[in-house]
Amino acid sequence: MNPLKIVSLLPSATEIVHCLGLTEYQVGRSHECDFPAAVTALPTCTAPKFNPEGTSGEIHDRVTQLLQSALSVYQIKTDVLQALQPTHILTQAQCEVCAVSLPEVEAAVAALTGLSPQILSLQPNRLEEVWGDIRQVAIALLGDAGAARAEAAIAALQARVDRCQQQVATVSHRPTVVCIEWPDPLMSAGNWVPELVSLAGGRALLAQVGQHSPWITWNDLVKTDPEVIILMPCGYDMATTIRESRGLRDHPYWSMLRAVKTGRVYVTDGNQYFNRPGPRLVDSLEILVEILHPQRELARYEGLGWRSLHDCLTVASAE
Repeated sequence: MNPLKIVSLLPSATEIVHCLGLTEYQVGRSHECDFPAAVTALPTCTAPKFNPEGTSGEIHDRVTQLLQSALSVYQIKTDVLQALQPTHILTQAQCEVCAVSLPEVEAAVAALTGLSPQILSLQPNRLEEVWGDIRQVAIALLGDAGAARAEAAIAALQARVDRCQQQVATVSHRPTVVCIEWPDPLMSAGNWVPELVSLAGGRALLAQVGQHSPWITWNDLVKTDPEVIILMPCGYDMATTIRESRGLRDHPYWSMLRAVKTGRVYVTDGNQYFNRPGPRLVDSLEILVEILHPQRELARYEGLGWRSLHDCLTVASAE
């Protein structure tokens, strides 16, 4: 049997490999895979076809225009794949904007000489499906021996989920929440995010559990008037999210929102947490508990995974 040589073209898949204790067998990554830090030394096998710099509106326009004539907004470096000779390639069929598409990976593999790696395509929409992906990856990489390893990893993650549920089981109030996945145009965070909000003792608005993230309007936001707004733009760290919040803050409807008036708008590192359907969705759940019910938990992630937008702006204005 050939030794494992894993190429992950998806950050969440790289994190699953790490969760299973198989990072040493990963030989290549996508340009966005950056956790654990050790993988950043690996060769990159993908690159964006567009300029990722600019405002959220500019990036949206570039991606939209590119998708009109291409399957994906990313390219695969087939020469790197050929040199790495992977036994397994992990990719996704969830979103053409999130990572390289499955058809493009299949086309790239067909062009390789003397190689026939196994392709695993992940497409989770809920937390239980992430657990299923962990099982799928473990068994594909390790055979029958992978099942026990997967169950041990899932049990540890589920224990943390259970602890979060216990913390909020007796809360007297479950605040209404809108999570923003893209600021211009507005998109509400769907898929697994509404489920995480519910598990954290909140009530998610403008998105459905297990359904793709929907575009929304400012009228939608004003009409629902959530108690809490959480910004988690796809691919953005906290610094970028704070900067991009200016477009939201400049909108004439912004000051009308209850969450703005009460200082309950928060910025998160969506790129590292909420946008990646892998093991660190449990970290994301713990972040939500801290945000929604600060009296229930010490803020271990504050400053690292989330901050109050009001506090960010207050500090910035004082400097």
